[in-house]
Amino acid sequence: MNLSIRRRAGALALPLAFVLLLPLALHAQSLPAPKEFYFDGSGSTTQPLVLLPGNDAAVQERLLKAMKGHGRNAELATAQLAHIAYASGRAETGRALYARVLSALGNNSQLRAPVLWNYGWDLYRSGDAETALARWREAGIDTYNNPSWVPPTLALGLWTLDRRDEAVKWYAAAVRTEPLRWNDPANLAALLPEWDAADLAKLAEVAAAWKAAPPSWP
Repeated sequence: MNLSIRRRAGALALPLAFVLLLPLALHAQSLPAPKEFYFDGSGSTTQPLVLLPGNDAAVQERLLKAMKGHGRNAELATAQLAHIAYASGRAETGRALYARVLSALGNNSQLRAPVLWNYGWDLYRSGDAETALARWREAGIDTYNNPSWVPPTLALGLWTLDRRDEAVKWYAAAVRTEPLRWNDPANLAALLPEWDAADLAKLAEVAAAWKAAPPSWP
C-alpha cells in the first residue's frame, strides 16, 4: 500500500481501534472448558474474505473506494484491506481496519464470524496469539454452534502461549468428535490443508502430547 493509501486508510479507521479492541481483548484471559463434541462442519466461517482478487496498489485503490460505500461490499473491502495490511507487516493499520468493519457489523451479521476468524489468524501470524484466541472465541465458542474448526485452532493458540494442558484438552475434543481422523498426527496436513508447515508441526506436538497422556472426559 503506498503512502497516500496508507494515510487514507489510517485516517478512516484508526480512531476506532482503541475504542473497540481493548474491551474485546479481555476475553482472551480465559476459555471455557471444551464441550464433548464439535460436529458442525459449516465452512462459511473459515473462508478468506475477498472482494477483489489480488493485492497490488491498483486493487487496494479499488478496495478503498468500495470501503467508502455501504453494505456487504464495503465490509468485505475493509476486511480484505485489513488482511493485506497484516500480510505486509502493518499491524496497526490492520487492527484499525478490522475495528472499522466490526463496528459496522451487527452481532447477527453472517459476516461477523468470518471476519473474527480471519482476524484471529492475522493476529496469530503477527505474533499476537493471546488476542487471536479472543477473536477465535467470539467466532466459534460464543456462537454456540460448536464448529469443528474450534478444537484444533484453539489447541494451536494455547500451545503457542505455553498453556499446554489446555491445548491438549482442546485437541482431545477433536479426537472425541472424529477419532479416526484426529488420533494420528500424520493426518493433519490432509485435515488442515490451508495451514502452513510451521502450524501443522506445532499442532503435531499437541497431538503427540495428547497421545502420550489422553485426558479423561469430562
